[in-house]
Amino acid sequence: MIQYTLLISRQGKTRLKKWFVPCLERDQFRTIKEVSHLVLNRPPKACNFLEWRDYKICYKRYASLFFITCIEAGDNELLALEAIHHFVECLDRYFGNVCELDLIFNFHKAYYILDEIVISGELQETSKRAVLHHIAEQDAMMQEGDQKKPGR
Repeated sequence: MIQYTLLISRQGKTRLKKWFVPCLERDQFRTIKEVSHLVLNRPPKACNFLEWRDYKICYKRYASLFFITCIEAGDNELLALEAIHHFVECLDRYFGNVCELDLIFNFHKAYYILDEIVISGELQETSKRAVLHHIAEQDAMMQEGDQKKPGR
């Protein structure tokens, strides 16, 4: 089961954080600081898996962002890495060659996409087409709601 997912820039800025288990805010900040320090200080050719506390950290760097997922010790690391890649591919198809600025200015879309893929820490949707279809439906509902507002 996925404990949490983080997107961290090379400078150590958190661009997205999603916890799938209950965790206090101060513990989240402590965890983000500790995990980002571990991941950012690793050499580029090092393995993408870390044992940390009673969990495994799986991460992958895409351009200037590190996609980090924490899984339970008994879970499959390659499946977690594949889930990260699936998330990145969905972001890439939605935004058209996604970049860090897309995630900064449209962070809510990144959360929507992550929520379509992972529910309660388990991978739910493996079809990129289905994920993008659901997001397109959400976009249509948002546009419809904006048009119904008075003064527009």
